[in-house]
Amino acid sequence: MKNRPVTPLVKETFLAAVKNSVRTNTFRHLYAKVGSKKLDIAENGRLSCAFFVSSILTIFGLITSVHATVDGTIKDLGKSGWKRTKKPVIGSVIIWGLEKSKEGDIHRHIGFYIGNGKVVSNNSALGRPAIHDWAFGSRNGIPKRKIEAIFRHQKLS
Repeated sequence: MKNRPVTPLVKETFLAAVKNSVRTNTFRHLYAKVGSKKLDIAENGRLSCAFFVSSILTIFGLITSVHATVDGTIKDLGKSGWKRTKKPVIGSVIIWGLEKSKEGDIHRHIGFYIGNGKVVSNNSALGRPAIHDWAFGSRNGIPKRKIEAIFRHQKLS
């Protein structure tokens, strides 16, 4: 490589980082000061989806900062050149609608489309990223979880 130009391939490296994150514990904890207490607001990976997605996007300069919430990540997507689209392409960010968890709290969910109807997103039961069906499967041909929005970025085209 000496004296030859080297051009990093953002899309390919980004997708490798997303896929290589599967089963990692890297995004399991997000500490914050809440009042006077230091807390793991990701709850040992149960609530790590936005932390995972925004961390990867921040590393690649595709948003401005890491976020603890899906709403915060969505706002940053809008400010960082991401556009809504109807159909996912590899590298798209998928937002699923509000759903009540086993614990009783209500949250959106966020992950990355990797092709062939598959996504990588945080699995709250495992506390780490996993590959799964982009609609979480279906019941009688109806997706188990409604997709609220799909975003794509020109740098990943």
